[in-house]
Order: sequence, then structure tokens, then C-alpha cells
Amino acid sequence: MNIGEASAASGVSAKMIRHYESIGLVPAADRTEAGYRMYDEAEVRTLRFVRHARDLGFPLDEIGEILGLWRDPNRASAEVKRLALERVTALEAKAASLRAVAAALHDLAKACDCGRRPNCPDCPPPDERAAVPPRRRGGGGRPTAGRGDRRRQERAGRPG
Repeated sequence: MNIGEASAASGVSAKMIRHYESIGLVPAADRTEAGYRMYDEAEVRTLRFVRHARDLGFPLDEIGEILGLWRDPNRASAEVKRLALERVTALEAKAASLRAVAAALHDLAKACDCGRRPNCPDCPPPDERAAVPPRRRGGGGRPTAGRGDRRRQERAGRPG
């Protein structure tokens, strides 16, 4: 199959297939007499693997290492397992970070129901949500320092 067909079958764009060949991630394809690249089913499976690995966050150097182990008949399967488990650990850490960000945004949305303006003094920025205790109802939600106090602090060189 030609590069367009290999692209459609693998989900990897023709441009990326050429790039992967140029950096040695996948071997250069056989060519017809007219110079067109030709791919077989095994090469398309490799391209699918590369696409899935990239979708899962594997960097190209690790993908190359895994492909090298895959192609090596004398490989140690423990090495492939080690690389996969390292990536699982990294993905689990990233998932935990994403859950923390989602929780902070959820808390922010739940805490800010005033609908007044973007810079509402009762609604701290998302990066400060973790440090802010939950707001009590009925407390007015006003900051303890008044405008005059803030201006005096700013003149003295202290943040308000």
C-alpha cells in the first residue's frame, strides 16, 4: 500500500510517517521504481503502535527503545515491562494532577454563585482555592482589610 493508504490504515498522517522515517523511529519504506513509498501490513501495525504510544504520552525516544526491543529477538521482556511500568507511573501521577485541578475548578464553581463580575472579591483565583477555607454563609464575604488599609500597605511597599 502507498503512504496515503498506510496513513489511513494506521491513523498516522503521511507527514508524520515521513518524519518518523527521517528520525529512524521506523525503517525507511521500500520504494517503487517511480520512487513511491510502499508499506506492508507489518509496517502499518508498527505505525499504529507508534500512534497509540504517542496518544498515551510516550516520548519518541521511549517509543524507539520499545520498538528496538520489539525487533530484537534476543530481548529481555523484563526491559519492555520496566518501560511500560515507568510510563504507567507517570500517567497515574498526571491523572492525579488533573483530578486535583478538576476538583479546584469544581470548588470554585460551587463557591462562586454571585454572578456579579469577573474580579469578585469573594471568589479567589483558582490557584489560591486550595489555601482558602470554605466561605461561611451570612458573613458578608467582605475582606477584613478596608480600602484605606490596603492603600496604606501599598504605600508602605507591602502587598495588600
